[in-house]
Amino acid sequence: MIRVLLADDHAAIRAGLRMLLATAGDIEVIGEAGDGAVAVANARALRPDVVLMDVRMPGTDGVTATRQIVDEGLAEVLVLTTFDLDEYVFGALRAGAAGFLLKTAEASALVDAVRHVAAGDGVVAPEVTRRLIAELSAPRDGSRAGHRGGPVTPLPADLTPRERDVLAGLGSGLSNAELATELTISEATAKTHVSRVLAKLGVTSRVQAAIAARDAGLA
Repeated sequence: MIRVLLADDHAAIRAGLRMLLATAGDIEVIGEAGDGAVAVANARALRPDVVLMDVRMPGTDGVTATRQIVDEGLAEVLVLTTFDLDEYVFGALRAGAAGFLLKTAEASALVDAVRHVAAGDGVVAPEVTRRLIAELSAPRDGSRAGHRGGPVTPLPADLTPRERDVLAGLGSGLSNAELATELTISEATAKTHVSRVLAKLGVTSRVQAAIAARDAGLA
């Protein structure tokens, strides 16, 4: 079972999400939180696989809570919000969220997103993908990024050839299952390689690794 913690300041929304996820069969809601601080505390206590996190909540907001949860290695975070404003999208993903969906997403898309995030894959709402790539792949100095013909960003010297292949796959948006097929390895091995690549890059999400791959000219 995939263990999920719901974080949203509206009780009615949490109740609706609980009912929706209960129909999946392989997902169990193990706790709820009405604000970011409680979400962090409950994540520490319950150790869910996935925290379904709203962005705008009283007190500690969802972006701050996401950063704390990810930094402490408590769970994967899937942000689910009404707002697709750039400040929320980029803020959540830079904080280490593994995915970002809008509350207008179909029920099946939400369930699939929870499963993908629990499996270590990233999920980004189609509505914001293009803006996300444009923003995160833009270099800070205003020059063109490596994958657009400008100077490439060097990768850590300790990346093995296999890990470079995995990083290139992440840059192309491949899931763990797709990486396994592409590289003729098991899905468990693919997941291990992804974890090592993230650690060596010093990032916390597949989205951040994908940007690194693009800036290094691998994708």
